[in-house]
Amino acid sequence: MLTVAQVFELADLVGRRPVGNVRKLKDNAYRLRFQRHGEMRTHPEVFTTRADAERALWKMGTDGRADCTHDRRFHALVLLATFASLRWGEVSALRRSDIDLNAGTVRIRAAFVERSTGELVLGRPKSKAGRRVVGIPQGVISVLREHLATYVQEHPGALVFPGAKGGPLRRSGFDTRTRWVDVVREMGLPGLHLHDLRHTGNMLAAESGAGLKDLMARMGHDNVRAAMIYQHAVRGADRTITDAIDRQIIGRDDEEDGSAGMLIPVY
Repeated sequence: MLTVAQVFELADLVGRRPVGNVRKLKDNAYRLRFQRHGEMRTHPEVFTTRADAERALWKMGTDGRADCTHDRRFHALVLLATFASLRWGEVSALRRSDIDLNAGTVRIRAAFVERSTGELVLGRPKSKAGRRVVGIPQGVISVLREHLATYVQEHPGALVFPGAKGGPLRRSGFDTRTRWVDVVREMGLPGLHLHDLRHTGNMLAAESGAGLKDLMARMGHDNVRAAMIYQHAVRGADRTITDAIDRQIIGRDDEEDGSAGMLIPVY
């Protein structure tokens, strides 16, 4: 589970791209050029693979040694997928008409599924309860308003998060364009998956104290088992807090009965 601060940090980082390029040399090595303060420069090191050169460029962008561009088209996707507890297939299938900023809601009525052949199929959400309307936190409304105005076509059926050529956005395309693996590694969260955003949203919903039926409705579950897992997880977090308080109480009792050592008065 991510913290709220980590979610916003992730949403910001997925759009950052260092400015530079990698060129293959005659001896199968790779030369890296990067932009700094508006001027193109050549990296002094020659890299043995393109991947090594690209990782070096990414690192230079994150620590300020290379200029960066900032594409915010996926900023809203990360926030909405998290705080509305959406699955990838659901968030990638959203249309402009599904977003109601005045009411502060998003309607989930379809989902994309990628078959083993690579074909994208549009169908119903994963479960019957997946067709639902979910509230959008106020902190995300302004981001979505900017996103719709900047990146989404005007007609009601326009995809909210289209791919590079205007069609459905694939997971592989999203990972590549955002350099997801590099971003989460840089954040100290290697191995973080996009589905963990939904997991985070579910945990935040459970922490609100909502009842089981309300949690099921928001998460799009048609059985209680999954929703109960999040409720139990919250109880587990509370147990951790309780145990920590207990240790302080025990420590205080030890000091009072002298078992933690004797106090020597100073005159």
